[in-house]
Amino acid sequence: MRPVARPVNLLFRFRDVDRPIGGSCKRGFDMVGAALALALLSPLLLMLAALVKLSDGGRVLFGHRRVGRNGEDFLCLKFRTMAENGEEVLAAHFARNPHCREEWLATRKLQDDPRITPVGSVLRKLSLDELPQLINILRGEMSFVGPRPVVEDELELYGPAVECYLKSRPGLTGLWQISGRNDVSYSARVAFDQHYVENWSFVFDLVIIVKTFPAVLSSRGSY
Repeated sequence: MRPVARPVNLLFRFRDVDRPIGGSCKRGFDMVGAALALALLSPLLLMLAALVKLSDGGRVLFGHRRVGRNGEDFLCLKFRTMAENGEEVLAAHFARNPHCREEWLATRKLQDDPRITPVGSVLRKLSLDELPQLINILRGEMSFVGPRPVVEDELELYGPAVECYLKSRPGLTGLWQISGRNDVSYSARVAFDQHYVENWSFVFDLVIIVKTFPAVLSSRGSY
């Protein structure tokens, strides 16, 4: 995949990082865990794929280009939860509701997103739409735990903390997900990512994984 276009100084600074945080220990856990999870969850994955397909006949998977370690981009996989013409729907929504554009620019989320399908709403509430990211983990593009994957435009919102983001593989879960998700500000999200990278340990990863389950079941900040 081509690298995301970045200022020359940012590319020079991060292209030669030896390895992401956690090294071979974290990567080994990711590979084994993702392979086992895909095998054990295959019946659920097939059922969810069928639900998405039958809901409106559109694509099952959606790949959104995100920024990974060292600024390399990748397609972050999800079960499709939005209408196929989502960009048109969003543009029309902003035209009718200008205040919603401000919410979008501030948080990159909408609490009442008109693009989300009925099936997609349920998948998002339970975070089931993100299970295809197990494939990203196997590929080495993501990790079980890490910063939330971002689009290129969001990097400027990280300020100096962008160094921490680019040192690590983005995570299927992380401190943000267990700390309120969309109920916290973007600056708090950045602080969570920075704290995670600066204080990484294998035990820290395990604690976050364990805390992810009750956070998902509570659906707090999930929209």
